[in-house]
Amino acid sequence: QVQLVESGGGLVQAGGSLRLSCAASGITFSANAMGWYRQAPGKQRELVAAISSGGWVNYYADSVKGRFTISRDNAKNTVYLEMNSLKPEDTAVYYCNAGGGFTSVSGRYYYTPGNYWGQGTQVTVSS
Repeated sequence: QVQLVESGGGLVQAGGSLRLSCAASGITFSANAMGWYRQAPGKQRELVAAISSGGWVNYYADSVKGRFTISRDNAKNTVYLEMNSLKPEDTAVYYCNAGGGFTSVSGRYYYTPGNYWGQGTQVTVSS
């Protein structure tokens, strides 16, 4: 049974910070790339950040680059998303994804999702 459990969401003021965690079980975590997606009301789900299995390759959406940091601790089977300088437009449900892959486009790596998703954690940023 593959399970991804997100935590760390909540309500913060604009300019604040949150750290999301996604704890994985049922997979060989160290062999899996991981991604964070988000979906705001009325909007498409979008890729926020991703990290390769070994942590060598990262992806960040332009909208979060410089503000968010993805990391992983393979010993803890956990991927993190550190979110700083939060903006109201960051408000969304954030989902963890496991087992995707990276592709290279125009010199950048992008993440395509794997089959495993967490339940999501709500992040609300007040203005």
